[in-house]
Amino acid sequence: MHTHPRFPRRPLATALGRLLFSVAASALFSAKVVAKADAQSPSTPEPEASPELVEVMGEQLQENRAGLRSTAADGAFGGDLSAAEIARSITPVGEWLLNEAAVTDLRDLQRLAPNTYSATGFGAPSLPTMRGQLGEVFEAGMRRQVGNNGLGIPLSFNAVGQVDVVRGMPSVILGSTQRSGGFINLAPKQPDLENSSGSAQMRAGQWDRYRSQVDYSHALEPSRSGVRFSVEHRNEGSFYDFSGLDSNNLFAAYRVRPSEGAEWNLSLEYYDISWTDNAGINRPTQALIDDGLYVQGQGERPDGSTVPGAGAVISPTGLVRIDRSRVLTDPRDINGADTLLLHSTYETTLSDTLRFVNRTYFEHLNREEVAQNSFVEIIDGANTLENRSEWHFEDTVAGIALRYNDVLGYSQFTTEADLPIDLTGPLSNRRIPLSDAQKARLVELRPGLYVSPGGQYDLNGDGAGDFNLSDTTDSTSLQAGVFVEHRQPFTERWSMTLGARGDWYRVEARDPLAPEGVAAAEDKHSELLKSGNLSLQYQTAGAGMAYATLAYQESTSNSLGGGTTLGADNRINPLNFATENRLAELGYKYAPAGSAWYWDAAVFEQTRSLRNRDGSNSGIRTRGLEIQAQYRGERLWVNAGASYLDARFDDSAAFQDARQVVDAFDDSRPDLVEGTGVGAPNFTVFPASDSRLPGIPRLSGSVALGYQFSDQWSAGASLVASGSYPLDFLQTVEIPAQFTLNSNLRYQFADQRTSLRLDVFNLTDEENWAPVFEGGYFGSTLVFPELPRYWDLSLSYRL
Repeated sequence: MHTHPRFPRRPLATALGRLLFSVAASALFSAKVVAKADAQSPSTPEPEASPELVEVMGEQLQENRAGLRSTAADGAFGGDLSAAEIARSITPVGEWLLNEAAVTDLRDLQRLAPNTYSATGFGAPSLPTMRGQLGEVFEAGMRRQVGNNGLGIPLSFNAVGQVDVVRGMPSVILGSTQRSGGFINLAPKQPDLENSSGSAQMRAGQWDRYRSQVDYSHALEPSRSGVRFSVEHRNEGSFYDFSGLDSNNLFAAYRVRPSEGAEWNLSLEYYDISWTDNAGINRPTQALIDDGLYVQGQGERPDGSTVPGAGAVISPTGLVRIDRSRVLTDPRDINGADTLLLHSTYETTLSDTLRFVNRTYFEHLNREEVAQNSFVEIIDGANTLENRSEWHFEDTVAGIALRYNDVLGYSQFTTEADLPIDLTGPLSNRRIPLSDAQKARLVELRPGLYVSPGGQYDLNGDGAGDFNLSDTTDSTSLQAGVFVEHRQPFTERWSMTLGARGDWYRVEARDPLAPEGVAAAEDKHSELLKSGNLSLQYQTAGAGMAYATLAYQESTSNSLGGGTTLGADNRINPLNFATENRLAELGYKYAPAGSAWYWDAAVFEQTRSLRNRDGSNSGIRTRGLEIQAQYRGERLWVNAGASYLDARFDDSAAFQDARQVVDAFDDSRPDLVEGTGVGAPNFTVFPASDSRLPGIPRLSGSVALGYQFSDQWSAGASLVASGSYPLDFLQTVEIPAQFTLNSNLRYQFADQRTSLRLDVFNLTDEENWAPVFEGGYFGSTLVFPELPRYWDLSLSYRL
């Protein structure tokens, strides 16, 4: 049963989105009619314009294909540097390549960038994964307010002109962050100051998936100012039961050059979305992975209840092949969010040797998820404001930054229990109504909805806390940073880059929902966070560049919306502000001038932290190798990458929802499954070790390519392959080596404006699997069935 859910919608936002989409589409159509009328008027010169138009489009195509030579990571490393000049492992992905590789979510980046294999983020990733751990999302060089450990808002690419994938921790210019595995930097679309142009696209796909987009850029004053609008609407069903997505994304940008040497870019984005939190299939035994066989039987708690709960034991009743569309979703679940983002970048040349840049970012976020399995995450307003001023001298960048974050959020995840649920039974098996005893350990947010308080209290005086704690918080933080980065050439071939930054971080956290009769818990904490980097570069006699980079950062550990929670002692844990991250990277980049190809390689060792479900942190150490190459010919383009990654716990504890999947079953039916009868979930803490991080393959690789057969026909394909890896900490279940092959075929009509494209994904219909969540916490509980073969058909028109 592939049922499209009835999402809770915000009527005003939905109506506004549809209205603006209609207006934009009408404007684009009107512009086409006017342009056509002008072309047919007697005063307009006749036929010669046509060949010039085709030539301009060809030049633009080649520019979009600049690939790794293009300016990369704007605002992240200082100066107009290309990826080939930065002493870090980087993959810039322009708007053209995003479209060619059909990138629609963060997981799709693994088609183009090495070492980006990731978990599914409950079916909707909001954070990238690089080198085996979550990274950050930046936009125009400013850190966005995104998911809580990967559980956040699915990213929309409607406003994006380029994505720079940077592996390893952020530079000192960007400052201290929470996640340091790497980051992506989104470059917002910009208006064209010379020409007016636009495009419209309609896309339809299997399972009633529909998407439409209108994008139009208009030069107000040639060479001086312009505007751009992009509107996207998605209304998508799904292969998975009770799943879908419904969203509106509205983007507007203004660009002006008020004087010679000065430019101001301003953009505004509104994003409204409802989507499904998809937990995949529970009970991931090896039989499920290898043969699709699912162990049946509803779990029973120690008190005899069949409502899913801690310590439940299952008496197996059968072993059946499960439909891969039958996942842990519920038609009654509510999951939606809306966000407003503002970006401003002003830069001006003050002298021959000094350029000033000011960047401002603001985001407002609301989110509400209320699931039938008792999971609740509500962000009742999260506001982030950041301003950074930079002074760019000939070889030095210096600056100051100020970031403010204010979050009010409510959370409850302490009564979830996935392993006891029999997915093959009725929907009632999946639902977890709270008992009176469970409600007594929570606080009622509104009638019938219970969440954790934001602090711990002993109401009966027995010396023990009486409440369950999650991520509920009312917190504010202020981060003030000062940085400097200097490039020092020694000879024509040797140079060095040295950077340092200090961030004063101050946070206040309060309980927004204290139980009646007690004073709300609150605490304050401040910390000085340090970061630095050192790179040595050598320019070879040819077109190569060798580099060695060392980097250090002290990062934070935050919860939902970037907020900070109180611990069981009603204090802010100081360890959340002293997480040390280190990077050592050696690399080589080769970019021959005038050549159609490029390649680079890097070896690295990196240590960083993983935020656990209970708020603690575990150290992770990774070592690996990355190599990537690009070719951009007249008819053929190729993008390829491969990586080796050894990711381990760095003498740290590991956490898992259950010690192993067989703990959920008793030993009554060893012919079906050899259970231990321990009961699950049992919330296991494994002692400190250097064990392999589950859910990450050692070997992975990808290739994407396209070929232009004629003026009308072109085709492309992408292949992503990964080696085997353990799904759980004890390595009792293994995901085998697997691959996904995608293909596309495009026909360009004679007008050179209209094209029709057919995409077929997972062409060979592989039954692949992926982890649901980063870090392995649900490795013994859940696994995600990847989509079977499916198709998309899109019609595009360029004005």
